[in-house]
Amino acid sequence: MKNLTQKDWYENLNKLDDAVILDVRTSYEVDDGKIPNALNIDIMNPHEFMTKIKELDKTLPYFVYCKAGIRSAQACELMQQLGFENTNNLVGGFSEWEGPTEN
Repeated sequence: MKNLTQKDWYENLNKLDDAVILDVRTSYEVDDGKIPNALNIDIMNPHEFMTKIKELDKTLPYFVYCKAGIRSAQACELMQQLGFENTNNLVGGFSEWEGPTEN
């Protein structure tokens, strides 16, 4: 897992064609907006989170975020334990995000 600043996270994301943006916030938080093209899997629902994470391609690079960067760091750690090769945590999370968003 890499803990990346917003600038590094966004730059690295844009260099890769096969990167997956993973939003691990609750649906209520997502209602406030999200990073475009993000896949939402709520880490606060552990059973659903683990079920859906196990279905993902472990060889792809994942750019993970939450509201502040804590839950996304936990998600990255879980993903690493499950064999994901490349996870990138957004330090500061969506609350500090200055890039593009969508509703």
